Amino acid sequence: MTQRLRLGMVGGGEGAFIGAVHRIAARLDDAFELVAGALSSDPVRAQLSAEALGLTRSYADWREMARVEGTLGDGIDAVAIVTPNHLHAPVAHAFMDAGIHVICDKPLAVSLAEGEALAQHAREAGLVFALTHTYSGYPLVRHAREMVAAGEIGEVRIVQVEYAQDWLATPVERDGTNRQAGWRTDPALAGPAGCLGDIGTHAYQLAAFVSGLVPDALAAEVHTFVPGRRVDDHVQAMLRYAGGARGMLWASQVASGAENALRLRVYGTKGGLAFDQEEPNVLWFTPQGGEAQRLTRARVSGAAARHATRVPAGHPEGYLEAFAQLYRDAAAQIAAREAGVAAPPESHMLTTVDDGVEGLRFIAAVLASSAADGAWQQIAR
Repeated sequence: MTQRLRLGMVGGGEGAFIGAVHRIAARLDDAFELVAGALSSDPVRAQLSAEALGLTRSYADWREMARVEGTLGDGIDAVAIVTPNHLHAPVAHAFMDAGIHVICDKPLAVSLAEGEALAQHAREAGLVFALTHTYSGYPLVRHAREMVAAGEIGEVRIVQVEYAQDWLATPVERDGTNRQAGWRTDPALAGPAGCLGDIGTHAYQLAAFVSGLVPDALAAEVHTFVPGRRVDDHVQAMLRYAGGARGMLWASQVASGAENALRLRVYGTKGGLAFDQEEPNVLWFTPQGGEAQRLTRARVSGAAARHATRVPAGHPEGYLEAFAQLYRDAAAQIAAREAGVAAPPESHMLTTVDDGVEGLRFIAAVLASSAADGAWQQIAR
């Protein structure tokens, strides 16, 4: 990168957790400079948030921002969308209409139809549309993907993934102190999937990213443990893959004592891999009949891990660096698209709008299966 790309942000104002994370990630590798924002639906909060960040181009409305930025000679190259889920699709369409690339928080949208329309729009406009599935940015997750693709664990037989949190184990959305809990448990803002859409899609994407497989069918149940909550806070699913592999996925935001326990295990005919997001600098590889091997981030030799590694061996890299990796790869793809050249191959592990559509297919199938008392449901493609 010879110069930083100009970034705008919609949402993510004062008090918003994920907006701050996106801003840190965007500037960690000096790939982007935040220059404009419509940081809140409240005009006063939007202006105060912009002033706190030193932004001179602050907008009270994201529609105006898309229209104006698309006409400026120094307008933004990309927009980061960090709003509640119900706004992802309309905001993304507006900025793509203005010729602006998109970096969107997940899930992609609140329905499969919305997601498919976004994917079609991005293709027709010739724009980069990145989706921030953070955990695919970890060096050892990318190394695990390379190992599976190279046949080092043989033919994949079993995919097991789980994502456990406890932050919604009590009805925190009701006391008004946790804004994120408030909108994430409101189906008008989050969509019909609660835990399923929030962290279930992360688990699903991680399993697909590493294994290289997406299931053809599933049998699932969503459940709400906290009385009065309007969306699910727990999901469990069995997965069937076309080649004969089998899988299981569970995600819960009421798993008391769990912090951010995202864990993946992939077993093949020649060996198995195990990754724990809370220990992201370690990947375990156990060959069939052999001893478990502890692989560490800065000591593996794969190109994908090297590309996503920033600091020397023994210095831990974590969540923010993984998030920044997505911004680094998005910047490389946007710069290449604008220059009319091929994007560097190391950037091709970026999660895209198509991954988002796959996640929405998963959500739709889970909800349909659960509504049919856990009956097996084909995943429509």
